[in-house]
Amino acid sequence: MKYTPKFAVITTALAASLAFTACTSAAATKDSPEEAPKVLTGIAERLVEEGYPGAIITRTSPDGTAETATAGTADLATDAPVPADGEVRIGSASKTFTAVVALQLVEEGLLELDRSVETYLPGIIKGKGIDPKAITVRQLLQHTSGLPEYTTELIVNEAFADRDIYRSPRDVLDLALGQPAIFPAGERHQYTNTNYIALGLIIERITQRPLAEQIHDRIVTPLDLKHTYLPEPGETGLRGEHPLGYHIDTDGELRDLTEADPSWAGAAGAMVSTPAELNTFMKAVLEGELLEPAELDQMLTGISTGDEEHFPGATYGLGIESRELSGGTAWGHDGDIPGYQTRNAVAEDGTAVTLTLTALPFAIYDGPQDEIFEGPTEELIALYNLSTDALEEALSTP
Repeated sequence: MKYTPKFAVITTALAASLAFTACTSAAATKDSPEEAPKVLTGIAERLVEEGYPGAIITRTSPDGTAETATAGTADLATDAPVPADGEVRIGSASKTFTAVVALQLVEEGLLELDRSVETYLPGIIKGKGIDPKAITVRQLLQHTSGLPEYTTELIVNEAFADRDIYRSPRDVLDLALGQPAIFPAGERHQYTNTNYIALGLIIERITQRPLAEQIHDRIVTPLDLKHTYLPEPGETGLRGEHPLGYHIDTDGELRDLTEADPSWAGAAGAMVSTPAELNTFMKAVLEGELLEPAELDQMLTGISTGDEEHFPGATYGLGIESRELSGGTAWGHDGDIPGYQTRNAVAEDGTAVTLTLTALPFAIYDGPQDEIFEGPTEELIALYNLSTDALEEALSTP
């Protein structure tokens, strides 16, 4: 998931540098990506040299052929190789799945984008400065609702202490709504995970079925995805082969945080997938396999994110974001969650790339802690930019 503010949850950074070995995948089928060309391997190796425990980069061509590279280790204790297309937590890339389900309900006439949240969740969305009749479903999808961010109240706490805590969507929503609105509905874009917790509840209220089931039946099954799912309540591990995800503890140590209850992330960021399957999903979205043209057009109607300094030309649609790369406009959705960092994009020619690192940037940051809390340092910003730059390089080079 993304954090608001991103740097408010930083504790102590890792001071020791780590050295790892690189490897590439072997299988050569559409479901199991081919061995990567040297350029992808080189990108993965450079990211590991920066201090990330492991890296996976999968590039899928317009015809669906996937190739992948890995570097580093899946387990710092054993130095096991990173699995070529292992399962990872995809954080906020989950939002695109939630958005697709919502837009399919729009197609079916069960949900209206410009109706208020009060219509679908009467009496639930309320709080200081929050007008549920003024907040629309579209504003939830596009992060223009003004709803407060719940993660600032939750994950600022020590992640390892919270790893076994189950939080229902209503618990998370109540945590958010204990804070005032950040602005009147519709005033501007500001990324807020709370929007997608509310959307998950709306989907379950309309369908009268669990969100995990809706994602499975509407997306996973039609696309024949084998390793993509929203964890069941109480599920703390990953089901398939996977690299471990690492996070920084309060003592400044990098520790395994793979086994953790992701319920707090819910519809906003709790999903698991593989880089190859995430490429398959994103390509299917943009190629119109999951949505009718009218709903896909709504999804891709983006508004400025307002961050021209760091992301010039970037827009946010309905659960999907665009970025301007050297080869043109690419669509996808980033995802950060303790243990894993995912970046993905689909270029104009249909080439898709997903890159996953097994730690967040601030977990490997080695700058002074007091400087971090004063604001993002240039070094930390550079760590965040590394993955975005690597994504563009993987998309644009043969």
